[in-house]
Amino acid sequence: MRIALGMFVLGLVWVSAAHADDQARAAKAAVFTVSNEAEGNRVLAFKVRHDGTLGQAHAFATGGKGSGDSLGSQGALVLSHDQRFLIAVDAGSDELSVFEVHAAQLKLRDRVASGGVRPISVTERCGLVYVVHAGSDDVRGFHLDAAGKLTAIQGSHRPLSGSEAGPAQVSLSPDARTLIVTEKQRNVITTYRVDAYGKLSEPMANASKGMTPFGFELTSRGVLIVSEAAGSMSSYALGEQLEAISSAVPDNQKAPCWVEITPDDRIAFTANAGSSSISLYDVSGSGALTLRDERAGELGEGGTPLDLAFAREGRYLYALDRGHAGIAGFEVHRRGELSMVEYADQELPEFATGLAAY
Repeated sequence: MRIALGMFVLGLVWVSAAHADDQARAAKAAVFTVSNEAEGNRVLAFKVRHDGTLGQAHAFATGGKGSGDSLGSQGALVLSHDQRFLIAVDAGSDELSVFEVHAAQLKLRDRVASGGVRPISVTERCGLVYVVHAGSDDVRGFHLDAAGKLTAIQGSHRPLSGSEAGPAQVSLSPDARTLIVTEKQRNVITTYRVDAYGKLSEPMANASKGMTPFGFELTSRGVLIVSEAAGSMSSYALGEQLEAISSAVPDNQKAPCWVEITPDDRIAFTANAGSSSISLYDVSGSGALTLRDERAGELGEGGTPLDLAFAREGRYLYALDRGHAGIAGFEVHRRGELSMVEYADQELPEFATGLAAY
């Protein structure tokens, strides 16, 4: 009897601790976007409530300037892999700003010259930060230290595959040994080898399997999943050259440009800016793509879904909606089905860009 009672009490303690952990995660969850205003750039932060709805925006000045127009990119701001820092581009003043993150509260820790013209996308992993510039068609790397300070890496300044490349995104592979850039205008995916010090090889251009490669994400195993604004999605295995797994699988929508993958790597969502919808693809263990629902998420008439981001460990998916000047939130169900939990009309600035969440 004593043993049974003890097990019951231990069970209650475990359930209470798990509930407390869930509450702590809920209290810390937040969604971030960049205002991108020419007169002064700001990061807008929203607390994610337990039911997935968003709190009021808190604004934090970067000290730099936005571009005041569309960046045409994915990844204008990014959380560091350990979620301690948020890094944002200041496209109008050619800078990067670093904030320390405390739930939905931010503290500016550093602002540095990005080393090029018109930074539009940034990535971080293992303390390595890289930014791609649409104005100077190049990438540059920095070290991020424990205090949130950025230091330029010698040997990390490299050109893209050519001029007028129209870059859309930069990102590091999970092992931080490959840097990837999509180039819309040249229809290529450029990769660089990254050495132990963060130095980059010369660019290696890989032909895109679909037209206008745009946003992308990588699975935990390093499979590259790329949206193509012409109306499709492709997947690739990383190597000396990219090896296609699935080539240009159509989603039957208009302008699929932004990608987000569930934490278990089994589902990829793409935001269709021209169709006011979000499509759902199944991802096999090998990285093969199968379209399951071309309109898994609906944003309503006039919606223009851009960047996507997950919060609460993949329980909620958020879409930056330029058409409605807000952020749409969806609950993600067991097989990836989406149901809207909030249409948060926050009257965001016209050219707000990028979305990061945790």
